[in-house]
Amino acid sequence: MGRLFGTDGVRGVANADLTAELALGLSVAAAHVLAEAGTFEGHRPTAVVGRDPRASGEFLEAAVVAGLASAGVDVLRVGVLPTPAVAYLTGSLGADIGVMLSASHNAMPDNGIKFFARGGHKLADELEDRIESVYEQHRTGEPWERPTGAGVGRVTDYTEGFDRYVAHLIAVLPNRLDGLKVVLDEAHGAAARVSPEAFARAGAEVVTIGAEPDGLNINDGCGSTHLELLRAAVVEHRADLGIAHDGDADRCLAVDANGEEIDGDQILAVLAVAMREAGHLRKDTVVGTVMSNLGFKTAMEREGIQLVQTAVGDRYVLESMKAEGFALGGEQSGHVIVLDHATTGDGTLTGLMLAARVAATGRTLADLAGVMQRLPQVLVNVPDVDKSRVETSPEVATAVARAEHELGDTGRVLLRKSGTEPLVRVMVEAADLEQARAVAGQLADVVKSALG
Repeated sequence: MGRLFGTDGVRGVANADLTAELALGLSVAAAHVLAEAGTFEGHRPTAVVGRDPRASGEFLEAAVVAGLASAGVDVLRVGVLPTPAVAYLTGSLGADIGVMLSASHNAMPDNGIKFFARGGHKLADELEDRIESVYEQHRTGEPWERPTGAGVGRVTDYTEGFDRYVAHLIAVLPNRLDGLKVVLDEAHGAAARVSPEAFARAGAEVVTIGAEPDGLNINDGCGSTHLELLRAAVVEHRADLGIAHDGDADRCLAVDANGEEIDGDQILAVLAVAMREAGHLRKDTVVGTVMSNLGFKTAMEREGIQLVQTAVGDRYVLESMKAEGFALGGEQSGHVIVLDHATTGDGTLTGLMLAARVAATGRTLADLAGVMQRLPQVLVNVPDVDKSRVETSPEVATAVARAEHELGDTGRVLLRKSGTEPLVRVMVEAADLEQARAVAGQLADVVKSALG
C-alpha cells in the first residue's frame, strides 16, 4: 500500500479512493494512536470535526464522527467552516484532536481528511505514519478494543463555532476597514458565510460572488484558482480590492482596483513591511519557499527584511517558522501563515490584514504591492521522464549551467521533481518574459531527451 498521507492529509476521489470505510478506519486509528501517545491521559477526549460544502463531505463527516465516537471520543460537530477555523477551534476549545474534511482547491469529486493535534497544529509526520500503520493492521483483521455503555463518545452540534471564529478574526485585526469596498470570491466553499460576515463586522462594504455553495459547485470556475470573475467584479463595482479564497479558505489571492492579480508573494511583501513597521515581524524575517519570486527576495533585501526559503509546501514553511520563532511566512499560491494569530494558513485572516493595511495607509493596493517587482516566471512540466535522475544527469547539469550563465543576476533556474507524478517541473525567471519562455523551453527539451 502506498502512503495514504500526503503533504496535506489524505486526499483522493470521494467514494472511490476516499471511502466511508477508510474515513471511519482512519478516525478510529487516530483516536487509538493519540491515546497511546498520552494525549487523552487523565480526561475524556474531545474532537472538533468540520467540513467544506462538498456533497461527499456529508457522508464522510458521518463516517469520521462514527469512528471517533466508537473509539470513546466526544465529538463537537461544527459543520461547514474553513480549515483554519477548525484548527482555531481545536486549540481554542482545548480539544484533543481536530478533523477537517476538504480537498481544498481540488475539483468537487475529490475530498480529503486532515487531522489536527491539540492546539490546532498539523500532526507530526511520525504520528501520521503511526496512524496509517495502525489503520492497516486493523483493516487486515485484528479487532479494535471498543468502549461500551457510558464509554462511547457523545456527539454534539457546536453551532457557536461560527461566531467564535469570526470574533477571533475581528479581535486580532490591527485596525478597522471603514470606508473600504471589497469584493469577496468565496469559491462556493467553506468561507461562504464566514468571510463576508467578518469583513462586514470589520466595517467594510462587502460585495460577494461565489458565495452560494450547493455541494457541487465548489471551485467551479471561481475562487483563487480562477480569478477572472473577481477581476471583472472589482472593476464593475469600483471596489478598492478583491479577495479570492479556495474551497477550504486556507488560501488568499487578491485583485487590485484595476483588476490586476496580487499573488501570495506580493501579499507577503505588503504584510512583512506592515508587521516590521509595527514591531511584529520577529527577527525581521519572513519565510517563503524556493518558488518565491526573485522579485520578492530582491524587495525584502531592499527593505532590510531577511528571507528564509524552504521546500515547496506550507507545512515546510510552518516547520521553519515554529523552529526559529518567525511570525510570518507563506507561498506564492496564497497560503499565508501569521503565526501569532493562526496555526495554519488562513485566507480570511490574510485578506482582512491586507485590507487593514490599505485602510490604515490610505494607499491603493496596487501602490502597496509595488514594493516588489514581480519577475516573469515560466513553469513547464515535463512528463513521462525518470525524475530520480534529474539531479545526477550530466546533460541536465550542463544545460542548467548554460541557462544560469545566460540569465546572470537577472534571473534563475529551478528544476523540481514532482512529489506525486512521473514528471519534472522546470521553472525559469527572467527580467524578460520571452527570454524566460525560451530558456524554459530549451531546458525542458534537454530534460525530455536526457531522462525520457
